[in-house]
Parts: sequence; structure tokens; C-alpha cells
Amino acid sequence: MDARLNLFGNQIAGKFVKHLVSSEKAVKDSELPAATQELVKIRASQINGCGFCTDMHTKEATAAGESSVRLNLVAAWREATVFTEAERAALELTEQGTRIADAAGGVTDEAWENAAKHYDEDQLAALVSLIALINAFNRVNVIVQQPAGDYQPGQF
Repeated sequence: MDARLNLFGNQIAGKFVKHLVSSEKAVKDSELPAATQELVKIRASQINGCGFCTDMHTKEATAAGESSVRLNLVAAWREATVFTEAERAALELTEQGTRIADAAGGVTDEAWENAAKHYDEDQLAALVSLIALINAFNRVNVIVQQPAGDYQPGQF
């Protein structure tokens, strides 16, 4: 399977992706826990059906020491006992922020207030930024049908 468009071979797409990648530095440099960052990326990618990002972020999380049990349960986090209350709040915010078109009110006050119990303002800013960023990456990859399965940790 080949992508519809070579994101790295096209000057405009390559420049755009480069800017998306560089925008993630603010999140990576934040106090939002790295494990939470990967869980957020995985969950949004699952919802959006982005195989490339799901492949990438599960492999990056594994390389960073995340357990296979937790990775296998991300899609069923509500029923899983392996996530902290803070991670659960981040996953809920991720789901609501990813599915904003599906809900009349967007992100609920309850989801926001729950996240605010666990994260300070800077961490919330990083979390919101990350949710927006991974959704942008997912959309680019889904639109061009970027193939999944060949990603190697640290590749980018």
C-alpha cells in the first residue's frame, strides 16, 4: 500500500509536517508526564482510525518502557484498572476533544473540571495543545492513507 501523497517528497506537505513536528516541542518540554502524552496520542489516533499514528505511538511508548497491558487497554480505559485518575481524566478530555463534532456541547465542563483537578494550568495548556496536534497529524495521515506497520522507534 502506498500513500496517496508523499508527505516528505512534496515541498508544501513537507514544510507543513515539519512545522507540526516543531510545534510539539512546547508539549514535550512541559511538565505533562511523557506517559500521559503517549496515551493521549494513542487514544486520539485510535478514535480517528489513524493506523500510522497508532503504530508510531504504541511503538514509542513501548520503547519508553510502557507495559503491553496498558497499551492493550487504552481503547477500553474506562473498564481498565491500570490507569491513574489523572490519566483517565486526560483520556476523557482527549476523547471529547477528538469527537467535538459528535457532541453538541463539545468538551463538557465536567471533563474539563476533572482534568483541572489533576493538572495545573501549564499542563492543561500542554494537554489541549497535544490533543489538537495529534488530531491534525491523524487527519493528514488518514486523508493521504499513510500506511502503518513499518515505523521504527525514534525514526523521526
